[in-house]
Amino acid sequence: MKILKTIEELQEIRKIQKNKTIGFVPTMGALHDGHISLIKQARIENEIVIVSIFVNPTQFLPGEDLDAYPRRDEADKKICEMCKVDYIFMPLSTTMYSEEEVLIKAPNNSYVLEGKTRPGHFDGVLQIVLKLFNLVQPTKAYFGKKDAQQLTLIQQMVKNLFLPIEIVPCEIVREKDGLALSSRNVYLNEEQRKEALFLSKSLYLAASLVGKGERSSSILKTKIYDVMKNLDVEYVAIVDRNFNEIEEIQLKNSIILVVARFDNTRLLDNIWL
Repeated sequence: MKILKTIEELQEIRKIQKNKTIGFVPTMGALHDGHISLIKQARIENEIVIVSIFVNPTQFLPGEDLDAYPRRDEADKKICEMCKVDYIFMPLSTTMYSEEEVLIKAPNNSYVLEGKTRPGHFDGVLQIVLKLFNLVQPTKAYFGKKDAQQLTLIQQMVKNLFLPIEIVPCEIVREKDGLALSSRNVYLNEEQRKEALFLSKSLYLAASLVGKGERSSSILKTKIYDVMKNLDVEYVAIVDRNFNEIEEIQLKNSIILVVARFDNTRLLDNIWL
C-alpha cells in the first residue's frame, strides 16, 4: 500500500495503472465498518483500489463540526492496509482548493431535506467529488445508501456530465442493535447512544407495516414520530428515488428518511423500500 499526498503522485499512478480497473472509495476518514464494507466490495470488483481521505471544508456550514470532525489518520491507514487497499490519497486542503474556484452548483432537488437544513452543503459535496473523480478516473466509485440524497445527487451529476464512471450504491451497515454506523456516533454519550436506537426502530416498524400492506405516508409518519417522540426530531420524510414527497409508498421506488439531533450531534438514517 502506498500513501499519495500530491496530485502529481496520483497522476503518475494513474499513468502506470491506466489499463486496469480502478475501484474508488472517497471518504472523510474516521473509517468504520461501513467504510470497510465499501472497500471490500471495491476490492472484489476491481484490479486496483484507491481510497481518498479528505475532510472537505466546503461541505461544512458555519458553526458545524469541521474542526471537531474525528481525524484518525494512523488508524485509517492500518484499516486500509488490512483491507488490501493499493493506494490512499490524502491531500491537503490547499492541494484540493485554490483561491479562484470554478464553483459547482447542485441542482434544485439538493435544496430539500438535507439541503434545506444545510443550504450549500451539497454544492461542496459535488465540488469535491467531481475533483476527485477527475483525478482518480475510477472505473467504479462506491457510496453508502445511508447518505441517500448525496448518493442520488452524485449519480445525477455523473449522468449529466457524461462521466464514464459506474456509481455503486452499497447497503447500510449497522451495529448489532440496529444503529447505523456513522463517524459521528463517537460524539454520543451512553444515554444518547441508547436514545439513538429509536431511529432504526422507527424505520423497522415502518417497514413491517409496509410489509403488512400499509401504504399511506401520513399514517407511516405518525407511527414513526410516535416511536421517536422523546427525541429532537428534525424531520421525517417519505420520498421517491428522485426525492419527491409521495403520499403513498411505491414499492421499489421509495425511501423513508429520519433525522434527529442529540445536542450538537446530528444523526440520519433511512430505509429503501
